[in-house]
Amino acid sequence: MSTSAEPGLERRAANCVPLSPLSFLKRTAAVYPHKTAVIHGARRYSYRELLERCVRLASALRAAGVADGDTVSVLAPNVPAMLEAHYGVPMAGAVLNTINTRLDAASVGFILGHARSRILIADAEYAALVEQALAGLEARPTVIGIADVGQSPACARPPLGDYEYEDFLAGGDPGFAWTLPADEWATIALNYTSGTTGAPKGVVYHHRGAYLNAMGNALAFQLSPDSVYLWTLPMFHCNGWSHTWAVTLAGGTHVCLRRVEAAAVFDLIARHRVTHLCGAPVVLNMLSHAPERPAQPFRPPVAIATGGAAPPGAVIERMEAMGFRVTHLYGLTETYGPAALCAWQPQWAALDLQSRTARLARQGVPIHTQEDVVVLDRNSGEPIPCDGNSIGEICIRGNTVMKGYLDNATATEDAFAGGWFHTGDLAVVHADGYIEIKDRAKDVIISGGENISTLEVEEALYRHPLVLEAAVVARPDEKWGETPCAFVTLKPGTAPISEADLIAWCREHLAHFKCPRTVVFADLPKTATGKIQKFQLRERARTLQA
Repeated sequence: MSTSAEPGLERRAANCVPLSPLSFLKRTAAVYPHKTAVIHGARRYSYRELLERCVRLASALRAAGVADGDTVSVLAPNVPAMLEAHYGVPMAGAVLNTINTRLDAASVGFILGHARSRILIADAEYAALVEQALAGLEARPTVIGIADVGQSPACARPPLGDYEYEDFLAGGDPGFAWTLPADEWATIALNYTSGTTGAPKGVVYHHRGAYLNAMGNALAFQLSPDSVYLWTLPMFHCNGWSHTWAVTLAGGTHVCLRRVEAAAVFDLIARHRVTHLCGAPVVLNMLSHAPERPAQPFRPPVAIATGGAAPPGAVIERMEAMGFRVTHLYGLTETYGPAALCAWQPQWAALDLQSRTARLARQGVPIHTQEDVVVLDRNSGEPIPCDGNSIGEICIRGNTVMKGYLDNATATEDAFAGGWFHTGDLAVVHADGYIEIKDRAKDVIISGGENISTLEVEEALYRHPLVLEAAVVARPDEKWGETPCAFVTLKPGTAPISEADLIAWCREHLAHFKCPRTVVFADLPKTATGKIQKFQLRERARTLQA
C-alpha cells in the first residue's frame, strides 16, 4: 500500500534508521562490555575496549584530514588493527579499502592510485612492499605503520611510515561523536578483484549491503555469543566474507592469526575452544593433509565454512574425520562474499559418506539475506529446468550485490545486463532446487562437440589417494578441437605414479571422452587469494609438445 495518500505515514527519524554494521559494535559493547572481543597472542580486548579503540581511530583519521568519502587503505594480515579498521574507518565517514597482502608491488601501487587512497595503514612486515608500491605514485598517501611486536620478527623493526599505529590511536579522542551514515547507500568499502586476466576492478560496497550480508552469514553459520571465531580467512578478502561484522553482531570472540599454518590452527582450536572458522578449499586441503593432525577428532565438531570452487568430496570426507563440520558457501567479491549456501537437509544424514559429501559440495540455495540466486539460460534468459542436467549461468539479484565497479561504467553495465548480476559461473539445478556449479564459462572444454566440466574431472582426480591438488584445462587438439589436460600435484613423500596410471584411474570413474589425454605433474600457480590460476595453465597446455 502506498503511503503517499496517507498523511503522516512518511519516513522519519523515529521509524527509519540507515542500516550499517557500525550498529553491531555499538550494541555488543553495550550488552557485553566485559566480554572478550579479540584475542591476539597474549593480548585480550573486551568489547568496551574494542569500541574505544575504533572510536579513537575514527577521531585520529579525521584529525589527520580524512573527509567523508575519502579512501583509507589497509595492508595487513589478520591482526587487531585490521579488524579495528572495519569500524574505525567508516566511523570517520571514510571508505575502507583492504588490500591483498599477497599482491606484488605493482598491483598494490595500482590499487592505491586507482582508489585515490588518502591514508595507508600497513603492517611493518610489508615495509619493502609498501616502499616499492609507493615509489610509482604521483600522490603519496600518509602511511601509518603497525608494529605487531611479539607476533612476527619482521615487525620488531622500527615503525613503518609517518606514524606508528598505537601512537596514532593514542592521539584519538575516545569521546569522538561518530554517527551512522546519513544514507545507507553510502560506500563503506572498496574491494578489488583478483585481476588474473587484467587490471583488478574496484568493487564498491554500501553500508546496507554490509549490514545485511553480515546478518545472513550470522544466521547461516549459526553464530552466537558463545562463538569463538578463528581468523583463517583473510580479512582483506571481501572483508572476511563480512565476518568482521558478523562475529561482532553475534557477540562472539575474534581470534586473530597472522599466518595460516596447520600446527597453529590446530593449537588455537584446542587452546581457545574455537567453534567456527572459514577458508578457501585450498585451506581445507592443507589442513586435511597436515602431518600435525590432531590425535582425536574435535568434539564438539568445529564448524568450517568454505567457498570458491566446491571442495572435492574426498577433502570433505577427511575434514569430517578430523572433527570439522563443513558448510559450503558460494559467492563473489561482487556479492560481499557468500550469496548462497548448501543448507543441510536432515535426510542427508542417512546417506552413505560419498553420497552425502556429493550433496555438501553443491552451491545450494540463496543465503537468508540474498533475494534471488537463479540459473538462467544464456540465450533466452529464462530459468533452466531443475533436472540436474541443463546448464545455465548463475545470476544474482538482491541487496547484497555491489553498487558497481569504481570508475568503470562499461564493466558495471555488462555485469548488470537484464536486471541481474551475471557471475560467469555455469551450473545445473537439481530437482530439490539446489544449484551445483559445473564450470566457469571460460573453463568449459568442448571436445568433439561435447561439453566437459573441468570440475567433474578434477573431482575424479582428487579421489586418487596420491593426488594432493588437481586442475584441468583445455588443450588444443586437431581432431577433437579441445581435450582435457590435467595438472596434478602429488602428496609429499608418495610413491611415483605415471601419467598413464592417472588416465587409467579417470577412465574407471568417468565417461572416456571426459578423461584427460594429458597429465602434467607440477605445482599449481595460484592467485593471491589461493585460487588456481587456470589462465596460466591454459597457456602451458597450448605450448605442450604433441
